[in-house]
Amino acid sequence: MSTPVQPDQFAFDEKSTAEIPSIIARYPQGKQASAVMPLLDLVQRQMARVAGRAWVPRAAMDAVADLIGVPKIRVYEVASFYTMFHLGPVGPNHLQVCTTTPCWLRGSDAVHAACRAAADTDPELFTVEEVECLGACVNAPVLMINDQLYEDLDGERTEAVLNAIRRGEKPEPGSATGRHGSAPEGGPTTLFATDASERTDA
Repeated sequence: MSTPVQPDQFAFDEKSTAEIPSIIARYPQGKQASAVMPLLDLVQRQMARVAGRAWVPRAAMDAVADLIGVPKIRVYEVASFYTMFHLGPVGPNHLQVCTTTPCWLRGSDAVHAACRAAADTDPELFTVEEVECLGACVNAPVLMINDQLYEDLDGERTEAVLNAIRRGEKPEPGSATGRHGSAPEGGPTTLFATDASERTDA
């Protein structure tokens, strides 16, 4: 990602300003510095809403530091450490591809290739990023698009999701194969009896 053009200033808009008191109120008196992460998330969502690109400019980090009364470097450290915060603008559809071992073993290379091709073809629509575990290993491989998690993907299923977005649709998140939660593929294979009287080991 190229070095972004930093805005000279940042101000919380009306929607964000209305949310700030409830965010800071979550933390005990004297511990308001702990609000740094939800406030950075608030900034990023405001940028997505107002500018169409989700990211955290340096001026916004400074505004967060002033708000909670900490040195600016403390906010820079948090924003640069966590991959959930973007230090440069990302597209309206941020494709986060998990390539950790469980997803890789089940074909995340094909998912990543489909996402990479989409970002190369439509850079104004898609931004792709490799990330570590998204916490849905049992339904690997998985892809997070903004706040939605898509599971049980392969290259073809990933392309179908991305093509739906191109058409202006909102693909249903969850399993691409119709799996219920984390149930075994093909349905349950044990404990068929639900009534204790039917169980042979009762």
